[in-house]
Amino acid sequence: MGSKSDLPIMSQAAEILEYFSIPYDLDIVSAHRTPEYMIDFALKAHDHYACVIAGAGGAAHLPGMIASLTALPVIGVPIKSSNSIDGWDSVLSILQMPSGVPVATVALNGAKNAGILAVQILGSSDKVIYQKLLDYKEKMKEEVAEMRTSLTKID
Repeated sequence: MGSKSDLPIMSQAAEILEYFSIPYDLDIVSAHRTPEYMIDFALKAHDHYACVIAGAGGAAHLPGMIASLTALPVIGVPIKSSNSIDGWDSVLSILQMPSGVPVATVALNGAKNAGILAVQILGSSDKVIYQKLLDYKEKMKEEVAEMRTSLTKID
C-alpha cells in the first residue's frame, strides 16, 4: 500500500489471504515518496511472491509502476483517499494502463476482491487452494439461501 492510511482497506485483502492460509507480507511502498524502495521491491518480488496486490489512492501510481517492473500478476486496489476526487482519480489511474503493462483492477476500496482474485490466481495451479475456493463459493451460496429463507412475506 502507498500509505498507512490505506491499511483499513488493504487489511480486507489480508483477511482473505489468512482465511485461505496463504502467507503474505504487508508493506508500505510509496511510488512517489520512496521510489528507490518501490523499484527494489518490484524487481525482487518474483523471488518471494506469486502475485502482488497493490493499493493506492489519489494518483495511484503504485500498482502500475510495480507492474512495469515485474512479470508477476499485479492486482490494483483503487482507494478513496482524503485527497481523492471521489476515488475516480485512483480508479482511472490503475484501470487505464498502457498496452503491455496490465494491472487487474478491482472496485474502489475492493481489497477483499483483490484478495479473492489473488487466491484464484494461486488456485489455478494448486488443487488444495482450488478446492478451498470451491468450498468458499459454496458457503456463499448457502449464506444467500439462508437470507432468502429468513425473509418474511409482505401481504
